[in-house]
Amino acid sequence: MEDNPTPDPSDPGHPAPRLLSWDDDGTPRTARWYGTGPVPTRIQVVDDTLKAADAYRLATRGTTMLWSGDYHNARQLLSALGRRIPGARPAKRSAGQKAESGPDVGADFYRHRQARSRRSRLLASILVPLTPGPAVDLRRAPDIVQAWTHAHGRLPEAAVVPLQDLLGVLGADQWRIRGVTVPALQDTIHPHYGAFAPVRGEYLDLVAEQPLPETTTAFDIGTGTGVIAAILARRGINHVIATDLSDRAIACAGENLARLGVGDIVELEQTDMFPAGRRAGLVVCNPPWLPGSANTLLDQAVYDPKSRMLRAFLTGLLAHLEPGGEGWLVISDLAEQLGLRSRDELLGWIADAGLRVAGRRDVKPTHRRAVDPDDPFHSARSAEITSLWRLTPA
Repeated sequence: MEDNPTPDPSDPGHPAPRLLSWDDDGTPRTARWYGTGPVPTRIQVVDDTLKAADAYRLATRGTTMLWSGDYHNARQLLSALGRRIPGARPAKRSAGQKAESGPDVGADFYRHRQARSRRSRLLASILVPLTPGPAVDLRRAPDIVQAWTHAHGRLPEAAVVPLQDLLGVLGADQWRIRGVTVPALQDTIHPHYGAFAPVRGEYLDLVAEQPLPETTTAFDIGTGTGVIAAILARRGINHVIATDLSDRAIACAGENLARLGVGDIVELEQTDMFPAGRRAGLVVCNPPWLPGSANTLLDQAVYDPKSRMLRAFLTGLLAHLEPGGEGWLVISDLAEQLGLRSRDELLGWIADAGLRVAGRRDVKPTHRRAVDPDDPFHSARSAEITSLWRLTPA
């Protein structure tokens, strides 16, 4: 599931854009605010003469810097500022410490997220101005029209955006252009800005390899890019209903499914969780794997506040299964390895929902972070297992 995008002046479905005001050498200025955080109130116009040490001091004191110099110099300053921010990587734990220090791993992970959140806030203190179109109103700035339009639509008025957010928009557009190869599809998926790229293939392999129940209808709950719906359609399900609350995700999934030639099989519905009043013989859900707050747009695909989506899937599944149907919960046990959720909790939620575990297929992740000994949580990541839980009425 994806979070709501930054308010967009061109989209009447979003709240009215917020305004940022500042003083430019005695002249009052106002522009649209395109940051994901609160509108800054302490703004200082800066240029190429600003040193990294001074930028760090201003940022830590709550001052936001509106850049007026060279674009490439702004990028260099952002990198230098990032190197000055301490505490983003906690000390690693050895494998031998894992069993006896289990409860502390969760606390370490929480502190790690707090440090990363602080880092993100400080980096967001460097802003760049945009002119209608849009264009970056700085020397040597790149062309951002296509990337910005893909992410936010047209820009009819002057705006201000954190430089790190703009870099995220530009990077996301490269993902959209190149696409992500999905072996389970033998094809590519093209994620949009704000949609989580399916770079981890093992959970998709589980969906592609698990024997299907005898049914003609399936639901894909929280479809995102549409990748699971596409796999189900390619496997021979006659009618797939793919749901998502995010309009970004629905648009992204629609483009991917049409390009993959399964747009006539998959019906998209923008809703929270299940299609109202409908049942299917197979209901698949790949919720965010870690309980925790979602601080950014992409965090929504990783963090599930208070396990809301996981629990909503379990409690609502029974009412949306056809007789003889089954639900597939596709989820990693990384939350258990980090001490954020226990296996007993998960099994208790399954039982409380009137469900039983009819089977489980496990796979060991092979992504880069799972085998990186320098990862601060290597002990937990190296023990991670991704599973497809087959759930049926108790």
